[in-house]
Amino acid sequence: MALSKDEREQFLAQPHTAALSVSAGDKRGPLTVPVWYQYSPGGEPWVLTGNGSRKHRLIEAQGEFTLMVQQVEPSVRYVSVDGPVSRIEPGTDDYLVEVTKRYLPPEKVEGYLEMARREHGESVVIFMRPQHWLSADLGSF
Repeated sequence: MALSKDEREQFLAQPHTAALSVSAGDKRGPLTVPVWYQYSPGGEPWVLTGNGSRKHRLIEAQGEFTLMVQQVEPSVRYVSVDGPVSRIEPGTDDYLVEVTKRYLPPEKVEGYLEMARREHGESVVIFMRPQHWLSADLGSF
């Protein structure tokens, strides 16, 4: 059964790890990788990634990407959203802190931030304008 607009937006707003997919060009399957993302209902989902990374280059070249999140408990449920890139901005420490706090327990945040600031290099934030949604709640089994 498809989720309502409110249900799918609320589900996407939860801190699931998403599968991000973007076309990788002729005779290649899409690049599909797990990512942390941020989303608030009614807004634009965004991802933080390395400046010049394969993911960044492909999304910039294609101009669109897909995020898919799922859970298997307490019921099998998923939401997939795709759409065009609305903007790409330089990554800032504020974005890094926001997404890190979304996914990690408070006692792990500072350690991760120290490592990321030291090792990840320059980043970009890629925003999507949601255009197509696919969702379902398949119930419990």
